[in-house]
Amino acid sequence: MDIPYKSSPTRRRRRSPAVALTTPAAAGTAGCSPPKHRSVDMDPPATADPAAGSPSSSSLRRRAALSVNTSAAGASGRGMERESKEGAGEGGREVEGAEPVSPAGRLFREAHFNCYIVALLGLAAPVDVAAARAGLQATLVRHPRFCSVQVSDDAKKNAKPRWVRTTVNLDDHVIIPDLDPAATSADPDRALEDYVSSLSTRPMDHSRPLWDLHVIDFPTSEAAAAVAIRMHHSLGDGVSLISLLTACTRSAADPTRLPALRPPPPPRRSGAAAPPLSAGTLALAAWAWSLVALAWNTLVDVALFVATSWFLRDSPTPFLGSPGVEFRRKRFLNCTLDLDDVKLVKNAMKCTVNDVLVGVTSAALSRYYFRKTGETSNDKSKPQKNIRMRSALLVNIRKTPGLHTLAQMMDPSKDNTVKWGNQIGYIVLPFRIAMHDDPLEYIRQGKKTADRKKRSLEAVFTYWSGNLVVKLLGIKAAAALCYGMFTNTTMSFSSLPGPTEKVQFYGHPIVYIATSVYGHPHALTVHFQSYMNIMKLVLAVDDEQFPDSHQLLDDFAESLRLVRQAASATS
Repeated sequence: MDIPYKSSPTRRRRRSPAVALTTPAAAGTAGCSPPKHRSVDMDPPATADPAAGSPSSSSLRRRAALSVNTSAAGASGRGMERESKEGAGEGGREVEGAEPVSPAGRLFREAHFNCYIVALLGLAAPVDVAAARAGLQATLVRHPRFCSVQVSDDAKKNAKPRWVRTTVNLDDHVIIPDLDPAATSADPDRALEDYVSSLSTRPMDHSRPLWDLHVIDFPTSEAAAAVAIRMHHSLGDGVSLISLLTACTRSAADPTRLPALRPPPPPRRSGAAAPPLSAGTLALAAWAWSLVALAWNTLVDVALFVATSWFLRDSPTPFLGSPGVEFRRKRFLNCTLDLDDVKLVKNAMKCTVNDVLVGVTSAALSRYYFRKTGETSNDKSKPQKNIRMRSALLVNIRKTPGLHTLAQMMDPSKDNTVKWGNQIGYIVLPFRIAMHDDPLEYIRQGKKTADRKKRSLEAVFTYWSGNLVVKLLGIKAAAALCYGMFTNTTMSFSSLPGPTEKVQFYGHPIVYIATSVYGHPHALTVHFQSYMNIMKLVLAVDDEQFPDSHQLLDDFAESLRLVRQAASATS
């Protein structure tokens, strides 16, 4: 059930008539020179759920009078890249300082991949809006992507969109909804969940920098308040954006320093370095065999990836999305897991945290599947053989900038040379649906699957081949291939490490971090986000397809409990 919105005229902030771009002298703005002309574009209506409706004009404190592009292309959702012409300047000349949008960034503006990242931060204190605005002004607003808009030159044939800096008016980005007090007091956890889920049906104005921050200032069972930060995926890949948000925080123990993070994993090594000649014949032969295995695994994975993009579809299961799922409302729900439980299993099984998460996910999905289908242990051999269920896993293929580097990117006095944007490849990761008497068998199978994918260059191939397709055939062809890969797989899966100590977000201690994504053609997205000694599991589900989504969430918690119990017994 959605939260009823309530108009509160007495709480509304005064504001002057809003325009697409404000002047540099406006209050709460960042000093970037705005372009001269603007053709305003909004998210296409197809991205919103017609059944869910949209909030009234009085439901949110920030509203702006916009000159909306009502052309047929814009109204149908097919004019996503028809932004504006000001990026070319007079006579089609390039604007000084304009940066081209990366191929992956352009892909995330296509109708079927109009993707957004949502980061929900639970806070230990009520929100001080003035302090939050001041913090945003000093940090995030100064980042090149967060004070830029995407523009293109319609006068040029096959013109590529570019990032052009503009003036940021925080009144357009900091949103304080007027929610019904009866709903927020009766069931605050559900009220928070409903509001964050409603973001998946709300369009974003593309004439402004593509992010907003929602202040949800009422207590829940876990936090005194929360803020939800929504960012368009074209701003950057998930690893970079979450790292950037972390760079906006400070250690609660020492507010003058950046938070401490877990040591980065060792560099991904798909093939071992050549041993010295003195190592002997067997060592050289083993090295040569590892290269052969790497080449073979890559060839097989690439062939399966191409087949998946064209025709190789997953088996019908309760998790597989139906056509048009990318346009429907998503529900975001989360639960808190104990990171120490995950580490206990990791140590007992001599594997990695990600191996444990893959195994627990397989166990939880299996529990849900067999309950929904009514299968029993007597016929478990059939689904084990016939069910093909895979996830699309995004892989960051370049080194992520450190927190100090990201903090420097938000300091205009520094000379920033860090390369930013979406540099991601895809991996098709299979998940096994089975009934095991030993819960640890899920972890063994998860480790086996993850180890196999580590000995492949699939992610590197998909990244470079995607760029090549864009250059040779255009963004539409690349979008069609990616759309085939997503619709023929079942779900999305990811995990990100967070700070290892308590941190503050502009003076507000953070209790938890829960991140997810929507706008891609999957009915289920599973994301794990660590923070201190907890692991947040976040599910983004199709609201229509998963009416019992909380039961699925409970299946994850129960699966980890059983796995931990079995691991404790063995150790």
